[in-house]
Amino acid sequence: MEYTENIDQALEYANQAIAKMRDIGVPANPNNFTVWFHYYSGTYPDLKRTLDILLDNQQAFSETRNSEIFQKFFTLDQESAILHDTTARMEGELARIVTALDGAEDNYAMLDSDLRNFQEKLAQGDQANDMTAIVDSLNGRIGNVLEHNSALEDELKSSIKEIDELKEDLERMRREAMTDGLTGIANRKLFDLELRKSSMNAMANGEELALMMIDVDHFARFNEHHGHQVGDQVLKLVAVTIAECIKGQDTAARYGGDEFSVILPRTSLDNAMKLAENICKRVSSKNVINRATGERLGKITMSAGVATFEYGEPISQLLVRADHALQEAMRNGYNQVLTQVDLKDSVA
Repeated sequence: MEYTENIDQALEYANQAIAKMRDIGVPANPNNFTVWFHYYSGTYPDLKRTLDILLDNQQAFSETRNSEIFQKFFTLDQESAILHDTTARMEGELARIVTALDGAEDNYAMLDSDLRNFQEKLAQGDQANDMTAIVDSLNGRIGNVLEHNSALEDELKSSIKEIDELKEDLERMRREAMTDGLTGIANRKLFDLELRKSSMNAMANGEELALMMIDVDHFARFNEHHGHQVGDQVLKLVAVTIAECIKGQDTAARYGGDEFSVILPRTSLDNAMKLAENICKRVSSKNVINRATGERLGKITMSAGVATFEYGEPISQLLVRADHALQEAMRNGYNQVLTQVDLKDSVA
């Protein structure tokens, strides 16, 4: 997890977290502090939604519940348990297939032996009654093999179906673990992984890497005036628009709250800026309508900051530059895109 908060912001979130834990009787241990710090920083929208529901319902934060929340959002324990269970089930199915094929091999070996014996007796010219007995025995053996093959086919089909279902379970687990619950695009966990991977690929291949940070202008005020359901509708609109504008190599993510990010491999600063301007323009061109009332809510504008990766630097510095460019765009009046070149003060 990379952080972009400055000292004052981090201190404010920390104080809010400690005060909240004291207020609801949650022990201020490191795990619980991590949960509530990120609740106030808005890093994990799904975490904030979960905690808001629990708070609204006046649920008690027991030691078990605190542990479950931490494990769900800040560890891979849940994914590991599902993966372990699925792997064990897949190993069981593969063992069944191997056992079934071993049985088929034994049957074929016995049939082969019988055929050789039959061939030898034919060569010896035995009496007809002996021949009849041999044919009856051979027919019985072939019948057993065919019957076993039919059962083997059914067993193989069953195992293949089970393995396909296990593959679907694994894929669903991967999507759920890496997808933002509201917008359907990448969550912060996947963003961190992809940004780290993209920076390593950029250095290894000598390619450019750009990062875009986007924030919905005055979103808190919009939420207060129109309600969270309409606000969620806007966030979905932004996510869909970003996804429509980017290429297959790019990664769009919900960075936190109303802030989005886009990782742009093999993209220059100039092209990243043009893409950010296009995204903001397309969002502002849409008329937002309250689905429940039909009320037209006007246009949504956004601000964006863009930065490029410098080989060998910590990822946190790239994040800070992009975030500072975004903050500068907002200070300058919103509804605009700025890049690291536009920053008044250099970022170390």
